[in-house]
Amino acid sequence: MTDLDVVLRDLTADGEQLDRLVSGLSPEQWRLPTPAPGWTIHDQIAHLAFIYRLARLAAAEPETFTALAKSAEKNFNGAVNAALADYASDSPETLLAKWRAERRDVVTALAAVPEGQVVPWLVNPLPPIILACAGIMEQFAHGQDIADALGVTLERGASLAHLTVFAVLTKDFGYLSRGETPPAAEFRFEITGPSGELWAYGSENATERISGPAEDFCLLATRRRHRDDVAVTAVGAEADHWLDIAQCYRGPAGAGRVPGQFTPAAA
Repeated sequence: MTDLDVVLRDLTADGEQLDRLVSGLSPEQWRLPTPAPGWTIHDQIAHLAFIYRLARLAAAEPETFTALAKSAEKNFNGAVNAALADYASDSPETLLAKWRAERRDVVTALAAVPEGQVVPWLVNPLPPIILACAGIMEQFAHGQDIADALGVTLERGASLAHLTVFAVLTKDFGYLSRGETPPAAEFRFEITGPSGELWAYGSENATERISGPAEDFCLLATRRRHRDDVAVTAVGAEADHWLDIAQCYRGPAGAGRVPGQFTPAAA
């Protein structure tokens, strides 16, 4: 099994868990508001279906993807909202069928990309494994919104390792989305996995340091929890500022979450 196979396996497992959560919801529950302002559970699944469609096209039909991306490059948020409108009239059963098909087809498309080849994406071309990690990030974040709306807890497992690496690789996104210059100082990340293993990135001599449990770190980096409600700590002024702006996705930061909005993940 290749590294890409492992990431795609874990992406699939996360999707199946979220599918089990939403497939039994009533029509009224599909319209419940989530912590993302203005987004219902229906919107969250529609967004995932749209993002997976984009990723499938990037891998299997790059020319079609490039044309779509070009039309949205000046207003990606507008394109996302327009995409949600395309799904707005879908019944839960219809939307589920679309999402399931896109989940299946994006895995097939990414797995078929020849070794060493990149695929086009929204800013820069990406290796398929990184695009698969981005899919895990999307599913983690929007799945968390759904879980929070329903007051349930999702099981977090192997995919946390891939999302942690993705969040480290995208460390500068929080600065860029706010018009700030990323610091030159190197960061050291020491993240504890679900089984107690240490995932370390960056020089051991770095004076700017971030540490904490993986789930908390991922909740912070996806802006699904405020820094006050996770057990992620910083050493150094730059690292401390990063806890305020941590963001592992491109574009506007969004509203984020407020202190005390949720029970701390490590509780």
